[in-house]
Amino acid sequence: MNILGFILQKEFRQIFRDKSILAMMFVMPMVQLVILPLAMDFDVKAVSLAVIDHDHSSYSHQLINKIGSSGYFKPIHFASSYRKGLQYIQREEADIVIEIPPRFERTLIRDGTEKLGISADAINGTKAGIGSAYLTKVIADFNADLDINVQSEEALLNKPIEIAERSWYNPLALYKFNVVPAVLVLLLTLIGGFMTALNIVKEKEIGTIEQINVTPIKKWQFILGKLIPFWIIGMFIFTVGLMVSSFMYGIYPQGSLLLLYAFASIYLIALLGFGLLISTYSDNQVQAMFVAFFFMMIFMLMSGFFTSTDSMPNWARTLSNLTPVTHFVKVVRMVILKSSNFEDVKMEFIYLIGFAVLLNGWAMWNYKKTN
Repeated sequence: MNILGFILQKEFRQIFRDKSILAMMFVMPMVQLVILPLAMDFDVKAVSLAVIDHDHSSYSHQLINKIGSSGYFKPIHFASSYRKGLQYIQREEADIVIEIPPRFERTLIRDGTEKLGISADAINGTKAGIGSAYLTKVIADFNADLDINVQSEEALLNKPIEIAERSWYNPLALYKFNVVPAVLVLLLTLIGGFMTALNIVKEKEIGTIEQINVTPIKKWQFILGKLIPFWIIGMFIFTVGLMVSSFMYGIYPQGSLLLLYAFASIYLIALLGFGLLISTYSDNQVQAMFVAFFFMMIFMLMSGFFTSTDSMPNWARTLSNLTPVTHFVKVVRMVILKSSNFEDVKMEFIYLIGFAVLLNGWAMWNYKKTN
């Protein structure tokens, strides 16, 4: 154990002596945690709207005023024809065009119904879909408040279906509740995957690994000496990340902290094994960095960080389940936001244990040391 202690002292000194590694481990993750949740806001708040009013009646003016005062739409453009309305979309000055037909008010009073046309710029499918949903909701409210509907006997006799809507675990449906827990996973992923790979392969570049290979240091002592410092630093960064998410974004872990740290420790062991595996196959830091970056991009894009894995095709969902990031993102969100217990996430525990054993076992098997 004395040999392992000396190796750990040497590794900590080496890490804290390299300012670039310190910046990558401490500054960059914190900057990402502070900036990403603020920038990655998918809530649609300012939909540009163009209105074509062929009726110019009191009802059409009421409808336009209600849309404008809803708070979802930016200053509204007015067009005299459908063709000119589409030109606003072509010039990217409008996201949605609404067309009010001639005799809108007269038809509405006479028949009790009328059709409106809505055209959306679907290049940004998310904004078009959510913006159209906002507009449909505003029109439905306008329709429900019309005098002819409020006073009609049919409306009084046949009460419409009442819907009581409630959002669990994120009452205001804020996007930061989805992003911040995932960014915490990103912090551990960068430290576990990138830092380990670069640190070990650096020994190859400067030639010290050849000196270590001829010493009596055992293979397991060398590997543990390389992995333990990053595991400790990773858990420290994770703790700081939890404090930032609590004090800055008001996202407090609702579940067991002990369970959260247990999963974080196993996940970090798995990622450290992954970094070690990359370093055993790489000859220099540039090669290790590109290989690690390639896999990290796949891991993050397929982990449910940006989009739900449930909406992926079957082959992509299968591939997603073969990455440790997917399971840890799921665990962090469930424990922090839903207060899930071990029974709820025990399958993810089995997956992460499997990844930890597989990746570390593969890396140790592939690491060649002669003494």
